[in-house]
Amino acid sequence: MTAFKRKRKTTMPIIRVEMFTGRSEEQKRALVRDLTDAFVNAAGGNPDGVHVVITDVDKGNWGSGGQLCSDRFPD
Repeated sequence: MTAFKRKRKTTMPIIRVEMFTGRSEEQKRALVRDLTDAFVNAAGGNPDGVHVVITDVDKGNWGSGGQLCSDRFPD
């Protein structure tokens, strides 16, 4: 019988961020970089395997405390 070594497959995460619209591309770049670095530092792995999905949400499409956030946090 031959020994069969199975290659260990590392499953990396998808980090999802939902936030109000209005951040610049540079802020989003920094967020993706920092979240990726934090994950790799805390849990190990390869930065190329960490996926970050950012969803911009209009304040009128987000509710908190029984109110629309556009009412609670007007610009």
